[in-house]
Amino acid sequence: MPAADQQTRTKGACTDEPRVLKTTKGERDLPWWFASSFAVLQGLKAGQIDITLPDGRIFRVEGPAPGPRARIEVQHPGLFARLAREGELGFCEAYVDGWWQTPDLQVLLDVLLTSRVRVERSFPGAGLVRHYRAAMHWLNRNTRSQAKRNIAAHYDLGNDFYAHWLDETMTYSSALFEDTGEDLAAAQRRKYASVCDRIGANEATHLLEIGCGWGGFAEYAARERGARITGLTISREQHDFARRRMFEAGLADRVDIVLRDYRYERGSYDGIASIEMIEAVGEKYWPVYFHTVHDRLKPGARATIQVITVPDALFPTYRRNVDFIQKYIFPGGMLPSPTVLSEQIERAGLTLVGSVQFGKSYSETLRRWHARFNSACDEISAMGFDERFRRMWTFYLASCASAFRNGTTDVAQVTMRRPT
Repeated sequence: MPAADQQTRTKGACTDEPRVLKTTKGERDLPWWFASSFAVLQGLKAGQIDITLPDGRIFRVEGPAPGPRARIEVQHPGLFARLAREGELGFCEAYVDGWWQTPDLQVLLDVLLTSRVRVERSFPGAGLVRHYRAAMHWLNRNTRSQAKRNIAAHYDLGNDFYAHWLDETMTYSSALFEDTGEDLAAAQRRKYASVCDRIGANEATHLLEIGCGWGGFAEYAARERGARITGLTISREQHDFARRRMFEAGLADRVDIVLRDYRYERGSYDGIASIEMIEAVGEKYWPVYFHTVHDRLKPGARATIQVITVPDALFPTYRRNVDFIQKYIFPGGMLPSPTVLSEQIERAGLTLVGSVQFGKSYSETLRRWHARFNSACDEISAMGFDERFRRMWTFYLASCASAFRNGTTDVAQVTMRRPT
């Protein structure tokens, strides 16, 4: 064997381990665009990825820094042409379609996102489908009628579906951990306590919750702080669940769950909570959302929203594209950046009081959900959800966990006040 080959192959003559190649040079009959894709992966900063092709050849890329070891097993030789044509979204969709698999999806995505390898920028051809995706996403904009369909597409999958992998509080938003060994339900209650503290909730306050989910915050604020709550949702499944929850908890006299779009709400409140609801509002309606917050607050009262953000530096690119989450999980959704968020608050006549970020807590929350979801696969399948749906949701949960760990996204509790 030539000396060059000895440097790029792991010897397998004396072991049962297969040979591993570290270059595509001299290799024939490779899948279309594999060489270009492998070249893009040379930007890996830490860790290792092994790629097993359908013919059994294994190619390895290693970052200069130590890190987790991951593996991609290619099932369809057209994967790399799809990647070149459709970019990162094509890679995500190919997983859902079964074109590639991996023994540990979370580890693989941690390696890829830690290095922030920008596939979309590496293949100019991927931009050809961008305008089409944007047009389709535009059709999902959150008009008052479309908003109900967008919310139903995600939250009306069934309360039993979510109950199989959320914690006992039925909370579908980031917990606030003190340490990673903490119980998830306890960390969720800490999150609720933090929101109440920032608003100043007590037995004398009447709070509006914009996007009440399954009632976790409303139950906490009413039971632990004695507050009265009016909770809004446009999900019929969530509405029915939350109303029954308050009745069974003996809190129906303090909590009113209403099936209503926030844009129709009237009246004045001592405080407003809105936990990871603005992400579903859509960029066009951000001014409407914050003006509603302003108008529904009594002078001098505070609102705290928990919001997922993308970094200011990534926002211009992010807002021009349609990602996996927007296409498959949250139609009509859009994340703000911290600067954009501050601008929207100011334009609505609100005063920014302060914010706290805890993205690492969201990564931990998502890893817990991912593990619980996978553990409940048999039960979820029995509910009528097929293998493609399972792969779509596991990819969603794992990719989000990686994004929060490496800082591609963050989560914050942002408090604002209506001036007196």
